[in-house]
Amino acid sequence: MSGFSIALLGFGAMLLLIAARMPIALAMLAVGAAGYAWLSSPHALIYYLQTNAYSQFASYTLSVIPLFVLMGALAERSGIAATLLRAAEHSLSRLRGGMPMAVIVACAGFGAICGSSVATTATFGRAALPELRRAKVDPGFGTGTIAAGGTLGILIPPSVILVIYAITAEQNIAKLFQAALIPGLLAAAFYILAIAVAVRRSPDLAPPVDFTPPAATRRPVWARPAGAVLFLLAAGAWLAGTLGAIGGVLLAILGLLLLFADFAVIPAAGIAVVVVGGIYGQIFTPTEGAAVGAAIMLAVGSMQGTLNLDDIKQSFLQTAETTGMIFLILLGAEVFGAFLALTQMPMTLAAMIGESALPPYAVICGMMLAYIVLGAVMDELAMILLTLPVFIPVVLSLNFGMPTEDVAIWFGILVLVVVGIGLTAPPIGLNVFIINKIARDVPILSTYRGVLPFVAADFIRLAILLAFPALSLWLVHLLN
Repeated sequence: MSGFSIALLGFGAMLLLIAARMPIALAMLAVGAAGYAWLSSPHALIYYLQTNAYSQFASYTLSVIPLFVLMGALAERSGIAATLLRAAEHSLSRLRGGMPMAVIVACAGFGAICGSSVATTATFGRAALPELRRAKVDPGFGTGTIAAGGTLGILIPPSVILVIYAITAEQNIAKLFQAALIPGLLAAAFYILAIAVAVRRSPDLAPPVDFTPPAATRRPVWARPAGAVLFLLAAGAWLAGTLGAIGGVLLAILGLLLLFADFAVIPAAGIAVVVVGGIYGQIFTPTEGAAVGAAIMLAVGSMQGTLNLDDIKQSFLQTAETTGMIFLILLGAEVFGAFLALTQMPMTLAAMIGESALPPYAVICGMMLAYIVLGAVMDELAMILLTLPVFIPVVLSLNFGMPTEDVAIWFGILVLVVVGIGLTAPPIGLNVFIINKIARDVPILSTYRGVLPFVAADFIRLAILLAFPALSLWLVHLLN
């Protein structure tokens, strides 16, 4: 039996174990270990497990995962989501479809300090559902909006999924964060556009409402003029070349906050600017940025009184549980990847595709389709770790007219977008199930109907990012 056939047999066995409800991490570990022992020897497998498990998890790079998870867990319990939602309501609620749009904007802001789709969906399921009901938003459209907005937790950096992609594909984490910013903001813009189109066709989905913000959250009279001056100064200095790229962006962001945001969102915005801006500006590494973000989140939550000792304890417990789950999946994927390497399936598949003379973009489209299908039956993290050992060698062997590093970064952003589609698209959609557990009175079919405009927007955005790689790579080249 050829190595390629053995690899296919391994994939089939693993899918059968998953269908039998074995955890994905254990399914990959069991099949990978059995295949490794078959192709080499049981003694070689024991030696591999003895040395690889420690060397993999003793890596300093992996420490970024629990730190970002901790930052997200603290943000989830700090009340920042409610603050962001109130600020977005203040600006958008009077528009037709303004309340769902406010949820998307708040999710985007929360995603910049969380990095987890599940946490974003669960947090806004609790914070936004009462507001959507008060605004008489259609129940299915409201839950669909939250499920779609939750994907911004991984689409806007920092993103745990991007960190894992970077580690697995051996790419620079900071550059992937830079590449994800424009596609992530594009996702939020497309979701807002999808809401506008949906409510224009069916105005009853989300009628405009009156919203009067508390007096304490109103901007002082000097905020708008100061924000306009800062933004114009940033634009002029950047164009004149007297201010660096990072300095210009941060100054412009501060101006926009003073122009459009109330003061209640300044802590959340400050954390996002410090963490993401610090990583972009190479002030500190992604691991250091995650540590700084977690520390600031803990300090801000404690000073504001929104984090008590029990919240902090639960945040650390959640971090330990989530990190343990991720690391076990990483170990299973590592062993399964070693088995695939022994079968030489990745190299064989790359050679077969090269000899077939298929256009590179046709191969990429086929991979995106495979991700969409896999997203209907398995967790996004396992899906990425399972496929990358096969797909990365194939992608890097194709000629897109770009350097290899650019191709790997661009492909990572495409994978991130497709993972976001899998989180909401029927028949599974993890985010849909999460919001359905919170809004038990809303039928799950109504939520599936509610997410369809956002799924359509996702496919349009995916096509644009496929056709124009520069949208993902422009900021990387600018900042490096």
